[in-house]
Amino acid sequence: MKYEELKKLKSGSDVRGIASEIISPVTLTDEAVYAIVRAFCLWHEKKYGRAPGAVAVGHDVRISTDRILAQVLNAVTDAGLNAVNCGLCSTPSMFMLLKSDFGCEASIMITASHLPSDRNGLKFFTREGGLDGGDIDEILKTAVDAHFENAKAQGSVETRSFMPEYCRSLVEKVREACGEKMPLAGKKIVVDAGNGAGGFFCTGVLEPLGADTDGSINLEPDGTFPNHIPNPENKEAIDCLKGAVLKEKADLGIIFDTDVDRAGAVDCDGREINRNDLIALASAMALENKKGMIVTDSVTSDGLTKFICGLGGKHLRFKRGYKNVIDEAVKRNAAGEYCPLAIETSGHAAFADNYFLDDGAYLVIRILILLARQSAKGEKLGDIIKDLEHPAEEDEVRISFNSLSKDFKLEGAYVIEELKRAAARRGLALAPDNYEGVKINFGKGEGDGWLLLRMSVHDPVLPINFESNVCGGNRIIAEKLYNLIKGYEFLNTENLKKFIENDREPN
Repeated sequence: MKYEELKKLKSGSDVRGIASEIISPVTLTDEAVYAIVRAFCLWHEKKYGRAPGAVAVGHDVRISTDRILAQVLNAVTDAGLNAVNCGLCSTPSMFMLLKSDFGCEASIMITASHLPSDRNGLKFFTREGGLDGGDIDEILKTAVDAHFENAKAQGSVETRSFMPEYCRSLVEKVREACGEKMPLAGKKIVVDAGNGAGGFFCTGVLEPLGADTDGSINLEPDGTFPNHIPNPENKEAIDCLKGAVLKEKADLGIIFDTDVDRAGAVDCDGREINRNDLIALASAMALENKKGMIVTDSVTSDGLTKFICGLGGKHLRFKRGYKNVIDEAVKRNAAGEYCPLAIETSGHAAFADNYFLDDGAYLVIRILILLARQSAKGEKLGDIIKDLEHPAEEDEVRISFNSLSKDFKLEGAYVIEELKRAAARRGLALAPDNYEGVKINFGKGEGDGWLLLRMSVHDPVLPINFESNVCGGNRIIAEKLYNLIKGYEFLNTENLKKFIENDREPN
């Protein structure tokens, strides 16, 4: 194996690749999986001065699971370590078991989150949390340089699930907060698990709390994802949940991604609680007892900032990428600045009181506590965020590079710096609180909003986010941007041009 090939499997702080030859050739091969897991075991020993006594291994529902699970277990036992096969589970549970008396010091989750069914991947945890990008780089380098052909000693494999204990802990948190055993009695709550790993939430969490979950959909694990993409941001998925909520006259609808590290919701009126709405609701929870800073990604709305400040908090719009958001909150907390919540618009939400773990199920139990309290007051869940102001328009356009043979990262950085200079020359207002790319504010009559152009976290594209307080404002802003960047021959600005020319109805 070559390092260049393995490095293509890096996805932020995870390893992901094509695992089933449905459309494209497999890149997450048996050889790659085995070497990466052996390298992780060696990395753990070097970092902590000892090998983990036992490594827990879990997985979601993907069609390539059996093949990859076999290689992971072989790699762990060939390293002379014992493995605990936890079976089907959520990604957050694989970290939480390390904080319990489960008996493991490291864990590996086989998942590719919401990606298509032909993908799969590996996510690694120690008792300190998930690994970062630098750790993954070191592991991939070790996977190439080390020679793992000969097993040192054979460890054992035990099959044992942590999910029952994980569910009990979630149930107890709701009971303790509400002061009663069945705080959801009389409530109809429907779940859309997207045929991923989240079906456990009905029988393991909601029903013990007294909820009626009849009418829940897509609970059966199916790695082909036959009904919709398992992604809380996906419009088809949200529309599917809305339909179930309205049909069942439910008090709440819940949707998870494949491995349950993200969640979204729909209230009793069929209103989607996602993105800015979800962040506002989570912020209201986080700031209830103590004021502090909410850390989000960079594309959240001005209305959200106003809402958080109205709660007595501060709003930091940091970089895209949930790990960036979480790491910034952890860093600021360590420096003495209270940050109770790190949350990205994708639905990754990490609370300080839950180890800053992005856990969709934990986010939902916090919402359930709010639901019970609001019901006791004769109010709706949505009343909490009724004052959240929404922009008239929100859009995202992604432009690419004409040649991938060049260093697109350097080209992207060049465009960003040139755009900053061009904006300054033309008297455009650069946002003072921006942490990535270039963000330009536009006043009334000039689009009344802002644009943010940045490099994608993973892909060779430049995403452009627009927000405007007036209908048609995003188009005005987009025209101004197009005139500034259309001369760069290495950029493919066709998508931006189409957006400007499109006579669509405003959002």
